[in-house]
Amino acid sequence: MANVLKRGSLTGDEIFSTGMRDQWHAICPSHFVERGGMQRITRWGEDWLLFRQSDGSLRMLADRCPHRGAPLSHGQHLGDRIACKYHGVQVDGDGTVVSVPGMPGCNLEGKTLVTSLPVREVAGAVLAWFGSDPNAPAGPLDLPDPLTDEGVSAFLCYAEWKSPWRFTLENLLDPMHGAFLHRDSHSMFGGDTSARFRIRETDRGFYFEKTDQRGVNFDWVEFCRTGVDWVDLEIPYPPTAGPGGPFGIVGMGTPIDAETTAVFFWRYRRVAGWERDVWRFLYRVTLEERHWVVLEQDRVMLEGMAPDADQAENLYQHDLGVIRLRRLYRAQADQQASAQAQRVGAGTR
Repeated sequence: MANVLKRGSLTGDEIFSTGMRDQWHAICPSHFVERGGMQRITRWGEDWLLFRQSDGSLRMLADRCPHRGAPLSHGQHLGDRIACKYHGVQVDGDGTVVSVPGMPGCNLEGKTLVTSLPVREVAGAVLAWFGSDPNAPAGPLDLPDPLTDEGVSAFLCYAEWKSPWRFTLENLLDPMHGAFLHRDSHSMFGGDTSARFRIRETDRGFYFEKTDQRGVNFDWVEFCRTGVDWVDLEIPYPPTAGPGGPFGIVGMGTPIDAETTAVFFWRYRRVAGWERDVWRFLYRVTLEERHWVVLEQDRVMLEGMAPDADQAENLYQHDLGVIRLRRLYRAQADQQASAQAQRVGAGTR
């Protein structure tokens, strides 16, 4: 699908604030858009329209009519296209103008003039490819293992936090906060409040893990880059939490804008047969509420931090994972800004 919105050349700081380009991102839970329904959302500081066609397939367009720039989300759903309410211009799921009722046969018809992002639906969520080059196809996507493994049962928790996206990911790359912020939780009350850490490279990212404690608290996290950025972590569970062993979390965070983040947490356990039924029952009646308490502790802490909190820090060994993540994204943002500037420059010559 074409990506024809001309974003111009962004600086590295702008990309660092609003999110990386040229990769897949989690957008929203699938249930946000019912069959025949529309949903306006903001991601990466831009407005988008999600609409589900009559056959159930999902489309994602820039929320901007190619005629006068009116919001398509105010328009009418026509099954496989959207009719702008302003002048009736009809745009299909690929961003192509299929009809101009006010002037049939005008030269807008047949042209792809609206950005359309490739989307996939996975484990109850919508993922979209956000590219910076309008001529480049979507990149490959290897999904997180726990979301595709038939032996794993997961629940998706979604929230929107008034916090920069990088803070939400850095929070996950900081296992030590579990022993303090979440110490009164149902699962992270154990373990030492001091530790040593190391970074261990993998073929898809890196582990940030304690070297002197394992299987007690939030003792490790793996950061993965598989076309979409995600983290995986594991928290030991007591026998009273039912079958399935440790409790895992796959986490993602997508910028809504420079100050707000859409956060996704899939809570999972490896269970099958009757154990799966027990796990899902216990989650709904007992564990889900406890998990939201833990998430609320994170939200309150991150929303209480100033947007420039990372500009006046004094870091130590426990922050190696955060430092590694920042350097990675800072370098990527600068690289993408340089590439965009070169494309824009080439287009003006």
